[in-house]
Amino acid sequence: MAYYGVGDGWCFSCGGFAGHVKLMFINGVTLDPVPPVTPTGMGKATRGVEIESLDALDERQVAEWMTQIASRPGVGGKKRS
Repeated sequence: MAYYGVGDGWCFSCGGFAGHVKLMFINGVTLDPVPPVTPTGMGKATRGVEIESLDALDERQVAEWMTQIASRPGVGGKKRS
């Protein structure tokens, strides 16, 4: 899983696995609508999607989630004074 950030912290991660691609949003519980997958071992607030084919990819929804998560404070970055 690779982690990506905007500004001062991490906001999402993604990774390719046998049979699917996993896209997880750190603090995904704050997204509207909340993504359906609650991953194991990635924190209580992380939510995401597991995409099994291009036909299963809802590009509009993923783009909306990306816009939303990029506008929120990231996780693990420097604290602002």
